[in-house]
This record gives sequence, structure tokens and C-alpha cells, in this order.
Amino acid sequence: MLILSFKEGHDSAVTAIEDGRLLFSLEAEKDSFPRFDSLTAEVLLAAADRLDRLPDVVAVGGWVKDAEQSPSRTGYFGVGPGSVTDEAGRFFGRPVRVFSSTHERSHIMAAYGLSPFPAGQPYYCLVWEGNIGSFYRIDEAGAVTHLKHVMSDPGNKYGYLFGLADPEFTWNKGWLRLSDAGKQMALTGFARRTVTTKEEQKLIDFLLAQEQIVHKVGKDEMTWTPFHNIGVESQEYKDLAAKFSDAIFDQFHTYASKHLTEGLPLLISGGCGLNCEWNRRWQESGLFPAVFVPPCPNDSGSSLGTAIDAQLHYTGTASVEWDVYAGDAFIQDARFDPARYTTRPLDHAEVARFLAAGNVIGWARGPWEMGPRALGNRSILAAPFSSETTTRLNSIKQRESYRPIAPICLEEDAHQWFEGAIPDPYMLYFSTVRSDALRAVTHVDGTARVQTVTPAQNPAMASLLTAFRDITGFSVLCNTSLNFSGRGFINRTSDLIQYGEQHGLDGYVVEDTFITRR
Repeated sequence: MLILSFKEGHDSAVTAIEDGRLLFSLEAEKDSFPRFDSLTAEVLLAAADRLDRLPDVVAVGGWVKDAEQSPSRTGYFGVGPGSVTDEAGRFFGRPVRVFSSTHERSHIMAAYGLSPFPAGQPYYCLVWEGNIGSFYRIDEAGAVTHLKHVMSDPGNKYGYLFGLADPEFTWNKGWLRLSDAGKQMALTGFARRTVTTKEEQKLIDFLLAQEQIVHKVGKDEMTWTPFHNIGVESQEYKDLAAKFSDAIFDQFHTYASKHLTEGLPLLISGGCGLNCEWNRRWQESGLFPAVFVPPCPNDSGSSLGTAIDAQLHYTGTASVEWDVYAGDAFIQDARFDPARYTTRPLDHAEVARFLAAGNVIGWARGPWEMGPRALGNRSILAAPFSSETTTRLNSIKQRESYRPIAPICLEEDAHQWFEGAIPDPYMLYFSTVRSDALRAVTHVDGTARVQTVTPAQNPAMASLLTAFRDITGFSVLCNTSLNFSGRGFINRTSDLIQYGEQHGLDGYVVEDTFITRR
């Protein structure tokens, strides 16, 4: 059975699963399209090019037509009756089954189908994202029961605070910057752990109590709080951001500690699954024997979740064979000018020496990785030892100076330099940095968002890290995503050359070729 799945709205993607194996997951934002993009002709053509026959099932994730939540297909919310539809249809003139399930189910099924845990056992699942904040129980057959709606709009509330404090953000009702949550996660690391003031508590309580906060509470209605337009880099805001983060997490943790007592593993999905601090707290909570977060917990994994839901519906099993590098291959549509660049076969030891000397390279090998984080196939790499490297990388990336740079590390060595949720192949947890030498990848609070790599997972990156260890003693590099500001991963040579010349990259690895400036 071949299932072709579509997710509309922001963070769109097209996914194909055949006989329990993930063929691809192509996100609309990748190949330098705008971040959080909707379906484009390019991604549809790329999906069609990857298939050699028409699908048996076309799966369409439920969504909404407007801000009033008018449903498209099965709509956004629900896991009970009406949350799944199955009907006869036609696709390019061929009879197919047309499947749809709600957006809420897409998050649950993405975590369920990708999890490494054995099939045929029950699980708890937490979906927390922009609009949904709920716990569920999945039984041995994959049937989902909604347990508790803990909080409305946890992700939207988290990002709302950033916009409220940012004087450059003049939005009113109905507007939210999807990029703010990641910035706020960085700023919480600067917080002083002080006693919560009356003004802080008043604002926290107000925000937590709101329903549909983005659409019903305009920023112009919030001038009563001293944190309105206070500035996101003010110490007062940083302190508040950490306390607000704690308050959101604590509300979910309180419910889980009282009611999720069967000793089942926890699956986490939704955009809040990208919050590394919250993930670490769940991992260390002692409430669950194991915790799993997929590499695409946000809406970039929703197309895949709907495909998994369709597979469960028609076959009775949700498990899929998958690899995180499920995107499109790198497109070599231009050549490096030999008058300006030296090109030679890739030698990992040579690249390691180049990095150890302080150079910064763009690294593009194989298919791109699922989800929003660079996991070693579309990366900017540098040595991890100098705080000046952090400054340079943030300048290259055209982003704020307070944003930390993540490390990539050999899994076998990670315990030497990091303490926390190791291994971490999808860069989803904070770890504590143990070495003072790793200044470029150590955030102000002493943490790092580590990605661990094995030779089986990514042979080329593991070889580079091994070569770097042979030279420096550390199998650790700076690893940040290879993309234009506000766009998805670079996926063609023409864009890579343009990016490198605009931002001053010193070299490139493209598949099995190493390129440096003359």
C-alpha cells in the first residue's frame, strides 16, 4: 500500500509511506523557501518525481479555513468519533481511498508511529502546541483516549509574552510570530532566579487563564502591565520569561504527577516538543520509564502523522521504518568558479584541520533532515572553542547575539563533555556542559542543545568528528542550520554559493567534494 499525505497551512509537507516504510517527507520551507511555508508547486513536483506510481491512499490532514476555526476536512481538534474519515475518491483519474484525520491526531500519530518502543503496548501522549495542550492514552491497538485538556494555547501563550515585551512588534489581535518561541527559549537562560513579584504573578495568571489568546487579546489591551514593550533583552523580561516558562510546565507536570500513574512511556508531540528545557524536565521527572520526542514534533511532522494514521486505519499498525534524513537530495545546479575556488575530493582529516584553524564551512551532504533542526546534513560547522566563534556564527546567520550555538558530538564521547539526556540524535534536550574549553557552544546558563552522532546514523559526520578529535582531542563541533535568514535549509549549489559569498563562509563540503576560497 502506497500512502501519499498532505498537510496544508503553515509548516506544510508532503509525505509518502509504502508498506510500512517512510519514502520521504518533503517540507515546503526547505530548498530556501520561507520558514513555515504552505504547500508550493515545487514541493508537489518534488514529491511526484520521487514516486513511480500513483498512490493507493491520499491522506489529507485536517485543518481550518479561517480564524473562526471553520473546519477543513476533519478539522483541527478531536480524537473521538468524526476525527477520522475514509471515502472513495479519484486521483489523476485512478480510484483511490481518500483518508483524513484531525490535526490533533496528526501530532499523536507522528510520535506514536516513529517511537522506538515495542508495538502492542499502551502509552501516554502529550500534545502541546500553539492551540492544543492535552494528555492522551493510546491503548495496545492504537486507539486514542483523550485524558485531560490541561491548558489552552500553551505554545501561543509562550510566544505571546515575547511579542508583548518587544516594542518592535506592533501586532494586534490575530497575529503571532512563529519564530518568537525559539528566541524566548534562549532568553530564559539569562534569567536570575528571583522571587516572583506581584506584577509578574499578575501577568502570568492573566495569560494562563486566557482562551484563544492570539485572537481575543490584542497587544493594545495590555498596556496595564509594566512588561508591555519593556524590551526582550531587558533583565526584567528575561526573569519573567523563565518564570512564565516554569508556570506553563508546572501546570502540565502537576496533572501528570497526580493522574499518569500506570508507569507507561510518554510520547511528546506538538511545537512545544522543541523546547529543550521542558523535554529535559520530562526526562528527569521520574514519572515515566521512557520519554520519546520525534525530530519533527511541530507541524512539519503533521503530514507524516496523518500518513501514519492512515496506515493504522487500513492495516492495523502504526509503526514505520524511518530515517531522519528523509528529505530531498542536494541539487548541484551550479559550479564553483575555478578562478575563485579550489576544489578537491573530500578528505575528512583535511576538513578537520581547516576547522581547527578557525575556519567556518557550509556542509551539504545527502538528503535533508526532517524537522527544523540541522542534524548534520545541512549544517554550518566551526570549531567549538572560542566565544568569538559564537559571535561570528550569529553574524553569519543574521540573528540576535543572545542566541546560543548548538554542538554536534560523537555519541561515544558525549559523556566526557556533556551531562544530561545523552544520547540525543535529534537535538531535543538541554545538557550541562562539563568542559570550560567548549565556550562557543556553552549558553550563559552552562547548557547546550547537543546532537549526538554515531557512524551508523551519519557516517560522514562521524568520520569528520573523529578526525577533529584526532587533531584537537574533542569530537565536538559547532553545528547550526545552513539557511538564509527566515528560510528553510539550502538545497542547491547556486544558493549555497550565494550564501557563502554574502556571509563570508571560508569553505564548503558538497557531497564528496571539499571547496575552499583561493
